[in-house]
Formats: sequence, C-alpha cells, structure tokens
Amino acid sequence: VEVEESGGGLVQAGGSLRLSCAVSGVTFNIDAFGWYRRAPGKQRELAATITTGGDTNYADSVKGRFTISRDNAKNIVYLQMNSLKPEDTAVYYCRAYNDYVYEVDYWGLGTQVTVSS
Repeated sequence: VEVEESGGGLVQAGGSLRLSCAVSGVTFNIDAFGWYRRAPGKQRELAATITTGGDTNYADSVKGRFTISRDNAKNIVYLQMNSLKPEDTAVYYCRAYNDYVYEVDYWGLGTQVTVSS
C-alpha cells in the first residue's frame, strides 16, 4: 500500500488549502483514513479522520474550519482547510489503517503547510 500526500504550500492567515491523499495498492482491509500533523517542536496530533462508512471525527482545534472527505472511486482522501491560522503550520501526514488490525497501518511522507501571519 502506498500513501502519498499533496497540496501543501504557503498561504496567508485566513486563507484556504486543500490537501489530497492518494492511496494505492491492496486496500480492501483499510477501514479508516486520517490526517495528522506535526508542528515544529511538538508531537504529532490528530487533525481529522474518516471511516469507509463516512463517519468523521475532528480535533477541537480544527472543528468548523477543516473538512475531511473521500472520493471512493478514486481512493483519494481530502482535507479542506479554511480560515487557516499561523498555528496550523505543520507537516501534514495521511494515514490509511484498520481500527481492528494493528498491522494494517500505512503512512505517507507528509506535506508541509505554512501559514503566514
């Protein structure tokens, strides 16, 4: 399984970006996808998740500003980020996993998002 993020970049505070995560390979046993982020000097944290059934979950820090979605036909997961703040600056990672099978856990290399004030 390969997981590849794209769409990061530099944006001014208040702006928007859409991240994409393409998942390829043997994916039948994946039941959830997530976007995580690691800010400079901080630990990696959850931003948002979505299950194959469409259930979503968001960190309080991004709720109301970020939206996670999935194109089932293309096997792409998106993270629409609006009203960006400087504190959203981080490397954003996509994860494809199975909540019940520990070994099914795949990560991308990340994409940098920088929000200037």
